[in-house]
This record gives sequence, structure tokens and C-alpha cells, in this order.
Amino acid sequence: MEKHGANWTLLLVLCGLLPLNTQAGRQMPKLSDNKLCADSECSHPILIARALQDYYPQDCRFIPIHQGQSVYVYAMLKDRGNLFWAGSVQGSYYGDQEARLGYFPSSVVEETHALMPAEVEVKTDKWDFYCY
Repeated sequence: MEKHGANWTLLLVLCGLLPLNTQAGRQMPKLSDNKLCADSECSHPILIARALQDYYPQDCRFIPIHQGQSVYVYAMLKDRGNLFWAGSVQGSYYGDQEARLGYFPSSVVEETHALMPAEVEVKTDKWDFYCY
């Protein structure tokens, strides 16, 4: 009888009717309550920057940056002195992988090209600081 119960459970999991208990992500502490972006979705890059030094992230909210890499900046966290920016890094470091998105200290990059003004203030939410 127990075998039939296990089979039904497996069938429900495979059909998506019963969630599989997997390692889930977790919400991380907020770095800021607000961010400055070019648009309300923070979907357009504000500027392009160049990494002045290597940066190794402290958790999954942050991205590794290597000296000389180009960084596309999409948002600037506002509340704590503009310490962190959000952006993406592309280049040979990631090979065939898509660009990674995340935060990094603004002090490890220098602006090379201004693209759009960061004039739209957007509230951060839990997905801004969620680790998978």
C-alpha cells in the first residue's frame, strides 16, 4: 500500500500539482529603499563604466568584476550615499554565458560614457535583494 502512495506522490510532483521541496532562494537584507534609474522599470542603461580593479562579491546579489571590464549601469542605489550600483558585466570572462546582473560598489568603476540621465526614483522590492 505504501508503494502506491509513493507512486501517486511522484505522479502529482511530475504533473506539477504538488510542489517539489527543493532548495529555494532567500531574501537578503536591503541595501537601499530607493534606486535611481533611467525609466520606471530600470531597463535602460544609464551609463557605461570601466572597472578600475577586481571585485569579488560577498553574496549572490553582487557580481564579480575584473579590472578593465566594461560594466553597463542600470540603477544607482540612493539611500546610503550611492555606495552601490546595479549593472551587468559582459565580455570574455563569461564566455558563451549571458551577461550577469547584480550589484557592485560604485568605487570600483569609473564612468566612461553617459547614456541616459538617472532621474526616475524607483522603490526597491524584495526581488532586488533576493538570492537564488
